[in-house]
Amino acid sequence: MERAVFVYTTWPGLVEAEAAGRELVERRLAACVNILPRMISVYRWRGTVERAEEAVMIVKTRASLAEAVRAVVHETHPYDTPAILVMPLESVDQAYLGWLLDETAERPPA
Repeated sequence: MERAVFVYTTWPGLVEAEAAGRELVERRLAACVNILPRMISVYRWRGTVERAEEAVMIVKTRASLAEAVRAVVHETHPYDTPAILVMPLESVDQAYLGWLLDETAERPPA
């Protein structure tokens, strides 16, 4: 049975995150995308400590699609080095997993 994963990434704002999330769901690369606006990030970038307000995106998908999700994030992301973290899930409710797998299954062209 295929495993579910979360792909965690951050975006500079809600508009960019929502556009990328919609593309992932429309392309069936994600069953669901959660976007959490207004997170504060503190990080070192090119020798300087930076602070930024960002939006968090959690992509719910199947493990076999994680690389395709990563590719879309790289294609659509304005950052040079976006955070893209794939997290395996230890346990998933079976009904939810069934829905996730169904929503990310390939469909024949209409």
